[in-house]
Amino acid sequence: MRRAVWTWGRLLGPAAVLAVLIWHLGTGPFLDGLGTVDGRALAAAAVLTLLTTVCSAWRWTIVARGLGVKLSLPAAVAAYYRSVFLNLTLPGGIVGDVHRAVTHGRDLNDVGRACRAVAWERFAGQVVQALLTIAVLLVLSSPVHASIPLLAVAVGVAVSGVVLLARVRSDGIRSACARGWSAVAGDIRHGLLARGAWPRIALASALIVAGHTTAFLIAARTAGTDAPLSRMLPIALLVMLAGLLPSIGGWGPREGVTAWVFGAAGLGAGRGVGTAVVFGVMVFVGSLPGAVVLVVGWFHGFRPAARPEPRVRKKPVHA
Repeated sequence: MRRAVWTWGRLLGPAAVLAVLIWHLGTGPFLDGLGTVDGRALAAAAVLTLLTTVCSAWRWTIVARGLGVKLSLPAAVAAYYRSVFLNLTLPGGIVGDVHRAVTHGRDLNDVGRACRAVAWERFAGQVVQALLTIAVLLVLSSPVHASIPLLAVAVGVAVSGVVLLARVRSDGIRSACARGWSAVAGDIRHGLLARGAWPRIALASALIVAGHTTAFLIAARTAGTDAPLSRMLPIALLVMLAGLLPSIGGWGPREGVTAWVFGAAGLGAGRGVGTAVVFGVMVFVGSLPGAVVLVVGWFHGFRPAARPEPRVRKKPVHA
């Protein structure tokens, strides 16, 4: 029962956000946003999505290898493109990640470890994103500037807790709960905080945040917003955090948060919705190589294997 409620909530929540926006603002901002999309924005989206996808795949390989999972960078890039495309076309926003984890696990005959690698990879990226967002919001003014110091303390305590958890080591047979905590600590220690791993994970995650933020800033300019960078950067990072919430193919919370933060910043809620629409189109177009990967994988999976032709032995010729 709880699972069904959660599933329906993940779908109805984003739909309700879009319905409220249309009720209050009408369809004009959505149509205006679609009308402003141009070729330059789409070209920028393709380049930036390539950058963020390669960095995401690199981060995945680092975490996976730390957990003892084999994964090459080219295979990771293709799988990540497919994952992004599925996340943007299917409800929930995480279907692509689940598919990526399970498919990789089946290839390795170790679904559990592959799923853990994907989960920790996504977790690491979200932690770095949160830290960068808080750092920027502490320096630059934004509609949430007053509450950022308290949030920074909370995040700092949480990160410290994760680091301390990583120091937990198994000391023999104990309770199932203790063994579970020890396994989690081992994953963090080897997959995320290993000496050679965490700087590269942090760098990859920072590049990903920079790529997504740049795409949003381009979307804002395309939609007609000419506010300075110092004003737009906090807004962009707040909207990027909204992308972590459950959505319908990426739509819903992003448009709601963008409308709210644009309105609070005096830029107009309608302009915020238009910007979110442009950004959504840019992200979708940038993910289209994932559709190619999906089709190629589907065709390869259902194509009958070629049977080798039987070799005909030549009879020896006797003199």
